[in-house]
Amino acid sequence: MFIDRAKITVKAGSGGNGMSSFRREKYVPRGGPSGGDGGRGANVVLIGDANLNTLIDFRYKRQFKANNGANGQSSNMHGRGAEDLLIKVPPGTIIRDEATNQILGDITEPGQMVIVAKGGRGGRGNARFVNSVNRAPTFAELGEPGEEQTLLLELKLLADVGLLGYPSVGKSSILSMVSAAKPEIAAYHFTTLSPVLGVVSIAEGRNFVLADIPGLIEGAHEGVGLGHDFLRHIERTKVLIHVLDVSGIEGRDPIEDFHKINNELKLYNEKLFKRAQIVAANKMDLPEAKENYQRVADYMKAAGHEIYPISAATGEGLQVLMQRASQLLDAYVEEPEEIEEAKVYEAKPEDEFSITREDDGAFVVRGDNIEKLVAMTRFGDEEGLRRFQAIWRKLGIDAELRARGIQEGDTVRIGDMEFEFRP
Repeated sequence: MFIDRAKITVKAGSGGNGMSSFRREKYVPRGGPSGGDGGRGANVVLIGDANLNTLIDFRYKRQFKANNGANGQSSNMHGRGAEDLLIKVPPGTIIRDEATNQILGDITEPGQMVIVAKGGRGGRGNARFVNSVNRAPTFAELGEPGEEQTLLLELKLLADVGLLGYPSVGKSSILSMVSAAKPEIAAYHFTTLSPVLGVVSIAEGRNFVLADIPGLIEGAHEGVGLGHDFLRHIERTKVLIHVLDVSGIEGRDPIEDFHKINNELKLYNEKLFKRAQIVAANKMDLPEAKENYQRVADYMKAAGHEIYPISAATGEGLQVLMQRASQLLDAYVEEPEEIEEAKVYEAKPEDEFSITREDDGAFVVRGDNIEKLVAMTRFGDEEGLRRFQAIWRKLGIDAELRARGIQEGDTVRIGDMEFEFRP
C-alpha cells in the first residue's frame, strides 16, 4: 500500500530537574551547595532511510515522544542527557508545521537529518546559584519542557525518469517489461492508483529508477481526477517519457492527448513543462497504430520532439527507448529546487512579551522567556519564588500590568499557571 501523506505529533524530551543538596562529609567544614544540573532532553529528529519508499508506517503510529533528561544529583553530579529520538522517513519527504503550513525541512538524501522538536535544557542545581550575597542557595530549577509539534509529512517520489500520459496508454506495461516491478495491469482507466517504482538496468553499473505514476486527465492542475496526487510526484523526475496510444482505438487523437497533458504540466508548474521529454509511440503491434504512426511522428519531429515507436506488449523498441532515457539522464544538469514558504528563523529579544485580556477578565502574559521561567521555577521553594518575582519585575511585566489597569486580586495567566496579583 502506497501512503504519501501523513500527520504525526512529536514531543521532545524535557530537561532533567536540577538538584538542591548540600555537602555533609565529616571532614569538609561548611561544605556548601552541591546540587548537580539536570541532563538535556532528547531532540526528535527525522532521518532519510533509503529502505523506505512510503509513509505507511505513520498510518499505525502517529505519536512520538522522546525521553527526558535525567535529574541532577548530589555531590555536583549532573544528570545524563537523553539520546535523540530518530524517526525514519523515505527520501523525498517534505516536513510542514501543521499550524502555519511552513516548511520545516526537506529530506532528499538517505542519512539527511532534520530536527523537528528540540529537547529542553536541564535545570540548574543549587550549586549554580552561589554568589557573594547568597552563599547557600536552596533553590534549583526544574527542567525546561521539550518542544511539541504537529507535523504534516508529504512524500514526493525521487525517481530519475517518469512515465507520463493518459490512463490506459500502457505505462504500467512498459514498467513491467523493463524492470522487475509488478504493477497492476488491466484494460480500464486508472488501473494505477498509486505510483510504482522500478529499477531499469542498462548495463553493468548503469541503472536508473523509473516511475509509473497515476494517469493524468484534463483539469488535473485544479485537482480533477487524481490531480495533484499525480502531479507532485513528477516534480523531482529528471526526464519524462510521454507515452501515447498511437492506435487511437479509444477514440482519442494522440496529438491532442499530447497537448492536453503538456498543458496540464504548464499550468501546474512551468518547470515541468520545460523538462526533458521524449515521446514513446506505444501499441505499435496493432494495425491502427501502424497506419497512424507516420502522421504522429512527422508532427512530433516538426515540433522538435524525439519519438520512438514501441510496443509494451511485445517489447519492441523498449531497449532503445530506455537507452535514450539513460543518455538524457547522463546529460542532465541539476536545477536548484525552489521550496516556497521555507521557514525563516528571526532572532527575537529574550525579554519580549505580550499581554492580552481574556473574556473571563484574566490577564494573559505570553513570551518565550517568561513561559520558560514559569515552567522551570519551583514555586514551593521560597528562594525560588523570590527569584521569580525579581525577574518578573526586571522584565517589566509588573509595570506593564499596572499600566493596563490590573487590580489587586485579578488573575494573571502564564502558560499553565495562574497567579493572583498582589501589589
